[in-house]
Amino acid sequence: MTKCIFVTGGASGIGRAIAIRFAREGWFVALADVDSAGMAQTGALLPAGRWSAHLLDVRDAAGWDIALGLAAAAGGGVIHVVANNAGVPLGGALAQCTVDEIERVIAINLTGATLGARAAYPWLKAAAGQGACLLNTASAAALYGTPGTSVYAATKAGLRALTEALDAEWAGDGIAVRSLMPGFIATPLLEHAPNAATPGTITDAVVRQGLEIGTPDAVAEAAWQAVHGPRLHMLVGPTAGRLAFAARWLPGTLRRRLRRGGGTATA
Repeated sequence: MTKCIFVTGGASGIGRAIAIRFAREGWFVALADVDSAGMAQTGALLPAGRWSAHLLDVRDAAGWDIALGLAAAAGGGVIHVVANNAGVPLGGALAQCTVDEIERVIAINLTGATLGARAAYPWLKAAAGQGACLLNTASAAALYGTPGTSVYAATKAGLRALTEALDAEWAGDGIAVRSLMPGFIATPLLEHAPNAATPGTITDAVVRQGLEIGTPDAVAEAAWQAVHGPRLHMLVGPTAGRLAFAARWLPGTLRRRLRRGGGTATA
């Protein structure tokens, strides 16, 4: 039986890489995004007849139900994995961020993913025993809040908590819940300014701090391993590993360093 994965944010970046990775293993890929042109570009990289595209704003609860239903119909009636991957960045000091910027990031990154989990539940429950999994793209920012990432980190920490809660809540239904926690990844999102009041791009800030920028393919491989393995949270990249180590074993040192102004903004 062909398996089906539903990927939000499938028009580019990590979502595109996840789509390609699962398609390589013979999966049917249902792409979801607000960018129809980007989804068409992703689809051109997938096997013909093995993908579908669905316009979806993850903030729209009714839109989730429609998109999942259409995806299931296109993919054979069952959805085995829902990749809650859509997200937007926001950086800089909290005082510099506008109310609109704050509300938008929370609505897309956290509320949208939560609505997606709720909508995905009956589809994943129907696929119990067949590798049913909800996969949330969180971030290394979920490991410890760092200066310049307050709102973004809060949304990703929320996804971490959502993952942990639903992994327990849905265990009896045969649904695995996993998260990805990558550091900075070379996607179009890094070419945005941190916020409207800050010049330059997120990439510029990362390079100035001497941090590595990983590849979407590395995250896609972690996604494959997460769906097929027991690990609740999958760290991706050296920044994620270092931050996880410091948060667990050196929390006092990490806090002092950040308070001195030596903090690292984390994707």
